[in-house]
Amino acid sequence: MKAIVISAHGGPEVLTLTELPDPVPADGEVLIRVKAFGLNHAEAYMRGGAWGKVAAVPGIECAGVVAADPSGGLPVGTPVVAILGGMGRTRNGSYAELVTVPATNVVAVRSSLDWADLAAVPEVYATAWSGLFGNLDLRPGETVVVRGATSSLGQAAVNLAADHGANVLATTRNPAHVPLLKELGATDVLIDDGALAAQVREREVSVDAVFDVVGNSVLRDSLALVRPRGRVCQLGFLGGFDPVRDFDPITDLPSAVRLSFFGSAFVLGTPAFPLTDVPLDEIYAKVAAGVLRARPTRVFRFDEIVEAHRVMEAGEALGKMVVTLG
Repeated sequence: MKAIVISAHGGPEVLTLTELPDPVPADGEVLIRVKAFGLNHAEAYMRGGAWGKVAAVPGIECAGVVAADPSGGLPVGTPVVAILGGMGRTRNGSYAELVTVPATNVVAVRSSLDWADLAAVPEVYATAWSGLFGNLDLRPGETVVVRGATSSLGQAAVNLAADHGANVLATTRNPAHVPLLKELGATDVLIDDGALAAQVREREVSVDAVFDVVGNSVLRDSLALVRPRGRVCQLGFLGGFDPVRDFDPITDLPSAVRLSFFGSAFVLGTPAFPLTDVPLDEIYAKVAAGVLRARPTRVFRFDEIVEAHRVMEAGEALGKMVVTLG
């Protein structure tokens, strides 16, 4: 099969198209013929070496058809999406014509959407849904700040929170992105200068929850954003991986404010976080109906993977990008 491998840690140019033996599914695994896969910042971190030793073939999600299922649970030819399950990290991932995935991380889909549209949804929407409704327990009428809202994960969170009936304050560092975020359903948009708590106080807004994709670099400010007994969930590291220096719960964690983390790459599909909890069929139906704006902003060919990673790292995508196989 054709596959894209990380030839060495480095920039997008280290991604190399090569030939590898076809994988064979073991018991409890499903072999998928990949039709399209989404691009994620996690794959750039793996490619660059930020996550240490990883599998040769990157890719943490895909859409395709079942090529084999030793358990007989999914007939050959069934349209499916697959998310995580060690893909790209502890096992070869989805940047390939074929991939094996734990059966717990494979979901049959019933949708008229094309492969590119199907591939734009799984990882970001499963993560956004888990953070909003699992960690943050977001309720209709509450106010949530989505920090890092122009990222594909942030846009998914804005979409889902607005559809749920929440008041969404989306953040961006670029004023030119304000119209995009309002089109996604944001009630208002804040320009993130690193001191959002002061902006919220000036507006006299009571924030119930923060969905934070920026991460450690703004953690103290995110904690200061919410009302007493508010909730903060950190889900990404767009601001970098450096730890929060000299963090002291006594001075930095407001009393009764709940802080949590959701690391989708490590838990989605496990018994504690089953994919059956995520309403993917409902999400796809809303995408098809135009209720959720989840279609990809750009679609690349398999042999354009280096350019795709360059665009992703440059922040030029303004949404989810996918790669299709012919």
